[in-house]
Amino acid sequence: MNELLLAVSVVFIFGTVLLAYMLFGRGGLYAVSSLAAVFANIEALILIEAFGMEQTLGNVLFAATFLATDILSECESRAAANKAVYVGLFSTLFFIALSQSWMLYSSIGSDASDAISQIFAQTPRIAAASVAVYLISQLFDVCLYHKWWNFTLKKSGDRKRYLWLRNNGSTLISQLLNSLLFTVCAFAGKYDFATLMSIFGSSYVIYIFTSLLDTPVLYLARRYRSGRTMLKGYAD
Repeated sequence: MNELLLAVSVVFIFGTVLLAYMLFGRGGLYAVSSLAAVFANIEALILIEAFGMEQTLGNVLFAATFLATDILSECESRAAANKAVYVGLFSTLFFIALSQSWMLYSSIGSDASDAISQIFAQTPRIAAASVAVYLISQLFDVCLYHKWWNFTLKKSGDRKRYLWLRNNGSTLISQLLNSLLFTVCAFAGKYDFATLMSIFGSSYVIYIFTSLLDTPVLYLARRYRSGRTMLKGYAD
């Protein structure tokens, strides 16, 4: 069941990223990056087993932030991609401050307050690790994407060629950095070494698959952007 749910999640989440771009342009991707950065912090608290590996549930959702910045890098600009990173960072910091303020209120004994306290009492470390790792890995991904783009442009003389290479070349390397840093910062001392290695390994394996699976979405986004530009040219 977990495997099936993860597969459906990939289709749903990546499809939503593409739909957000088609409906709202770069603003839609800013919104998706913001929501994914916040919700992934909550999902990361859930440890599951799927495909024979222990893993946190936030991996697929967090991978969507890399897809969003890659679409912005490819179809809009490097500045737009960096802006998505900062929007996600701002949203995460706002979420941390707000969720921790909930713990300061005196409740009247509702069942929900105990459940919320149990969840968000664990959030600061996860969120703090996420903020640092998110900023480092995302900015590194954007920078590396354009490094690969310059490389493929020099080799082929065509800005559109080798999209798959700059997408996977940047994401796979930055996700390796992201997986290592987040596992150590968020879970060191909470789980034993074997579990930490399992979380790190499974997280990166998932990111390998999500990176490969998001490549067709990136091609679709670029095709949509080209078609929109062409229609605009005809209208002008």
